Amino acid sequence: MRTYRLLTEDETFRLKSQSCLADDWTNVLVSENFETDYVYHTRFSGIVKLGSFEGEFILAGGIRKHAGLRHVTLHNVTIGDSCCIENIQNYIANYEIGDHTFIENVDIILVDGRTTFGNGVEVAVLNETGGREVLINDKLSAHQAYILALYRHRPELINRMKAITDFYSNKHASDVGSIGSNVMIVNTGSIKNLRVGDFCHIEGACRLENGSVNSNKEAPVHVGYGVICEDFIISSGSRVDDGAMLARCFVGQACQLGHNYSASDSLFFSNCQGENGEACAIFAGPFTVTHHKSTLLIAGMFSFMNAGSGSNQSNHMYKLGPIHQGTLERGAKTTSDSYILWPARVGAFSLVMGRHVNHADTSNLPFSYLIEQGNTTYLVPGVNLRSVGTIRDAQKWPKRDKRKDPNMLDYINYNLLSPYTIQKMFKGREILKELKRVSGETSEIYSFQSAKIKNSSLNSGIRYYEIAIHKFLGNSIIKRLEGINFQNCGEIRARLKPDTEIGKGEWVDVSGLIVPKSEVDNLLDGIENGSINRLKDINANFAVMHQNYYTYEWTWAYNKIQEFYGLNPDEITAMDIIRIVNMWKEAVIGLDKMAYADAKKEFSLSAMTGFGADGSREEMQQDFEQVRGDFESNPFVTAVLKHIDEKSVLGDELINRIGQLA
Repeated sequence: MRTYRLLTEDETFRLKSQSCLADDWTNVLVSENFETDYVYHTRFSGIVKLGSFEGEFILAGGIRKHAGLRHVTLHNVTIGDSCCIENIQNYIANYEIGDHTFIENVDIILVDGRTTFGNGVEVAVLNETGGREVLINDKLSAHQAYILALYRHRPELINRMKAITDFYSNKHASDVGSIGSNVMIVNTGSIKNLRVGDFCHIEGACRLENGSVNSNKEAPVHVGYGVICEDFIISSGSRVDDGAMLARCFVGQACQLGHNYSASDSLFFSNCQGENGEACAIFAGPFTVTHHKSTLLIAGMFSFMNAGSGSNQSNHMYKLGPIHQGTLERGAKTTSDSYILWPARVGAFSLVMGRHVNHADTSNLPFSYLIEQGNTTYLVPGVNLRSVGTIRDAQKWPKRDKRKDPNMLDYINYNLLSPYTIQKMFKGREILKELKRVSGETSEIYSFQSAKIKNSSLNSGIRYYEIAIHKFLGNSIIKRLEGINFQNCGEIRARLKPDTEIGKGEWVDVSGLIVPKSEVDNLLDGIENGSINRLKDINANFAVMHQNYYTYEWTWAYNKIQEFYGLNPDEITAMDIIRIVNMWKEAVIGLDKMAYADAKKEFSLSAMTGFGADGSREEMQQDFEQVRGDFESNPFVTAVLKHIDEKSVLGDELINRIGQLA
């Protein structure tokens, strides 16, 4: 705890001689090491506490500035050691400023009355007219927000969660703001009711009002030129730059918003990127990416999503106003100039092409293409499972997680195949088989809700889903039996038995976190009955679910293996396991070969169009290879071939290990 003393008569005299003024010099308190040498043209009002002014700041271009106060008015301000504050056009009022902080050329910095610094702000997400408001706070995770926005059928739960957030907001409310240590704020306009964390860099922002910038040493925040933010929270490691405008927004960890991006009433969670376009009332789960000027995302829920240029949605049909909402489940993409008329729901890892106005719900047909032909939505089920792009996406997301903060807010499961997506494939397979049964095997076109499915697409969809199911269940069995030398089939059966009952039944994707629905329900019951009543306790519960994912996953897979392969758990033999592993090998190698063939299209003659500007076909080929490389040495292609070899070896190893028991 730093101790302060009154100024001596000599120090007061020297400060006056350096053009300093005070309403009452006895209200200016200083640390033991304080010296007057670097305090000029400063006016003191209210109670002001000053640290020592030692050391220098080395700025871009090599210029050095000594710590000190120059041309500034301070009202009820505490300043730490070794700070440099100069050229404040108006004043700084009601702030505590940390050590080694540099503030220069700022219009005004003040706290006006009691404020919660953005905590407790209501964001009218998904439905602009209200009804799904999320109360933002420093500790908000994508999973908390998901429940607040979507579980409105449990009013007591919502009331409790709002009360928990209100408690947190009131606990952190104050009439004094804070600017942390090692902060730099330069060439900035108005800063009002703002809390700024350590190591933050604010340069050239226009206006920041009623918010928190939760920067820290491990994950600094950068707020850049032309930025305007009102009623907001920016989490650690994020960058808001180049004229971005935010109103009533939460920005999660390691997000990037810039190039004149504008957003209102929207939530952006870990690793989102927004540039050039516009967002209104969106729930952007982890890795939602939009780069293009003409792209509007409105009233939708997204995650692991990439929006093509010109993508947009409509959330009203000119009747009762903007009340409609929609969901693109994890991994969905939109192509250039795609359009969706809400309400609609698009299944996981699907691709949307063209204009869709028929309110399709394809949530039980994941990995599909939605293609518009003549104002009709055509559905191609499961085809995205063979796409090289899907596999590339699954590989890139973990590598693009830029979070450096040791305290991560969101728990992200990157698995392409999981109980969440595989349960949908089971349902999708049944839907397609039932369509075939009802409409007949020879029908050219099948109708599913408001979409059409061609005969060939339906049959292929069943096959793709079965391949993926074989792959997932085989993966699970191989992992479960890994590294153990079994003496008999009884030992195999004992090992296969799950460690917990948790995991049976339905699974949900809680905005990046894949968990059994039963565990989510248990958490919500705890919130409702008051046994869980703090934000940190809610997040701790999500952490436990995330850590136990593979334990829960095996429970689900074990039950599905019995159902899918028609096995009795008390009679499973080594021969049954070998049969499943052989089907798994066939599925894995089959999918890899499809991806290999898909990748090869990228190296076809048609893909070379535009290469070899003025030359022959030979020069075109050479130009293409200089820019893109050749097919066989492409990193993805070599990874696919390596994957085929590795998986073959893995399957053979298990077959050999238990083969003598068959």
